[in-house]
Parts: sequence; structure tokens; C-alpha cells
Amino acid sequence: MPEKTFADNDALLRRHGLQVTAQRLAVLRAASDRSHGTADDIYTVVRAEIGAISRQAVYDALAALTDKDLLRRIQPAGSPARYEGRVGDNHHHLICRTCNRMVDVDCAVGDTPCLTAIDDSGYEIDEAEVVYWGRCPDCVAATSHQKEAASEERDRRV
Repeated sequence: MPEKTFADNDALLRRHGLQVTAQRLAVLRAASDRSHGTADDIYTVVRAEIGAISRQAVYDALAALTDKDLLRRIQPAGSPARYEGRVGDNHHHLICRTCNRMVDVDCAVGDTPCLTAIDDSGYEIDEAEVVYWGRCPDCVAATSHQKEAASEERDRRV
């Protein structure tokens, strides 16, 4: 994905009727560059970049950017809200139960079964939230290594 410049983000904010501020630009950059970051993650990055900013200013910027569909807010069960710059498509997420790492996964190719409810109750469905839970490759490998080490330790004791 090509990196957006300051001028691109400036124009993007203006096009969506938002006042251009250093805080909004920094929050947009941080959320887009560090996909699936929490508000606290974004606050830390923005504060390091521009200095003095309150958590409330970050929350306000995230709300404004999400409201204008410039960022997407995701809140998986048991997790704080996370933000990403990938908007405008119906993609889903994989979340590791061990380390909470989150990655994007595209919706099924072809017909979008996740948007076809058995009974739509008259709703016009335009988005579905699907979250896949499991363990990421790093956590699976770490568990395997721990089991191997424990097994070797037991074998030495015997």
C-alpha cells in the first residue's frame, strides 16, 4: 500500500468536511500505519510524534475520523476497541487467543455468504463482522517448543 503524504491526508480531511489539525493528522497517520492499534497505542505514538496531546484529544480525533469513515473501529469480545485505516471493504479479522495479535483476512471470494442472512428481517445488510479466533503461528511454535523442552526435561529426570 503506498504511503500517504501529509498533503494527501490534509486533502482527505478537507474532502470529508473535517478541520485539518496537527492532532487529527497525527492520529490518522498513527492508526493507518499501525493497523489494529488501540486508542492507548495510538496516543503513545501521537504523543511521541507531536508532543503534548491529551488522551481525550486522541479519543475525539478517533471518533471524528471513524464517524467520517476514514478509520474503522473494531471491538472484538473481551478486547479494547482497535482502529485501522482499511475501510470501504468487507474484510474480517483473525485474532490470536494467546498474544492478541490481529491480522486482516479478506471475505470469501465470490458470493458473500456472510452478507446473506437466513432472515434479514427487512434490513438492508451492508456489512458483517466475522472474527476468527485461534493462535498465531508464533504462539503455536512457542507452545510446541515449550512442550518439547518439558518433554526433554522429563526424559532427563527418568
